[in-house]
Amino acid sequence: MQLDLDFIRRQFPAFEVPSLKEQSFFENAGGSYTCSQVQDRLKRFYLERKVQPYAPFEASRLGGAEMDEARSRLAAMLGVEDDELSFGPSTTQNTYVLSQAVAQWIKPNQTIIVTNQDHEANSGPWRRLADRGVTIKEWCINSETGLLDLEDLRLLLDENVKMVCFPHCSNVVAAINPVEEITSMVRAVGAYSCVDGVSYAPHGFPNVDKLGADIYLFSAYKTYGPHQGLMVIRRELGMKLPNQGHYFNADSLYKRFTPAGPDHAQVAACAGMADYVDEVYQHHFTDKVAPAERCQMVHDLFRDHEVSLTQPILDYLTTKNSAELIGPTSAEGRAPTIAVKLQIPGEQAAKKLASFGVMAGGGDFYAVRPLKALSIEPEHGVLRLSFVHYTGPLDVDRLLSALEQVI
Repeated sequence: MQLDLDFIRRQFPAFEVPSLKEQSFFENAGGSYTCSQVQDRLKRFYLERKVQPYAPFEASRLGGAEMDEARSRLAAMLGVEDDELSFGPSTTQNTYVLSQAVAQWIKPNQTIIVTNQDHEANSGPWRRLADRGVTIKEWCINSETGLLDLEDLRLLLDENVKMVCFPHCSNVVAAINPVEEITSMVRAVGAYSCVDGVSYAPHGFPNVDKLGADIYLFSAYKTYGPHQGLMVIRRELGMKLPNQGHYFNADSLYKRFTPAGPDHAQVAACAGMADYVDEVYQHHFTDKVAPAERCQMVHDLFRDHEVSLTQPILDYLTTKNSAELIGPTSAEGRAPTIAVKLQIPGEQAAKKLASFGVMAGGGDFYAVRPLKALSIEPEHGVLRLSFVHYTGPLDVDRLLSALEQVI
């Protein structure tokens, strides 16, 4: 089964906007286009249901029901229970609140392991706990490949480790880490895992239960939705950590880590992400299967399409002496987030590409630690070319033609 690209692009109104035509979008890692299903739900909520939810009158009842629908359907897609999924203003904010809960729970001199492959959002909040007496150990990437070695983690794990925080894939290295194997190692020493899925989820929602992650975080605005952070916390850990919400919400797992009131409209609009996945499934398949299985099949469709488009870009860049490709050279083992160091600064390269109708990004992307570990000055930065499944062969052709002019 191949992805029907024409059908996919019809789900994204941005492709019909005159100012975006003849433009190829290669900065999806900073935020994807929004699907029409999300836009329709957001508009409807603001138009018909913009009242305090969960009251007995109809507009309020429908607003609350749509918020519940978003959580329930997305949780089912991710393979977890309804209340194990919560919403917050961003993944960075969710991680910070989570770290404050862990700070109250963990004992001085116990250990949290972080990596230097991460975006700062899943590294900085944990590192700050050193000020409270927590031991922070760093699982370091290989300074040439940017990859994490499981044997290095094995040497760091002991009975004092309480949590290991690592990315499903990095937003500049892009190698897909073996999450199931890592979480198994972490459980074996009695510790918990916190997986940053922000750079992976846009390429297909994962089955969090299968991954074995105790915490899994990603962003709706990078997965075709509104600006929200989604956080899975499995019950065994979530009810153990101190409540960060109102005291009277302490028994509600999905409210324990949202100290501020939720953005009702944006939470409700997240149900459109589930609508989109279901519509993609129904267009390509006929079997009636459970939500997590539907999600996995759509995930595989997306990945197969993306891999086929990624490899020509990687092959092109590896032939250029003036380009230093970061991460794996095989599309199979990485996300289509392609960071490359050029002779000119990354932001300058992105500006040049814009004149050829290629929308890309340049800079450090809050990945200062991995860039420094790879001997790349953050001030010089990298050019980052990132895309998702709605990108097509013509976009890749435009990109390669533009790169030939720029580098």
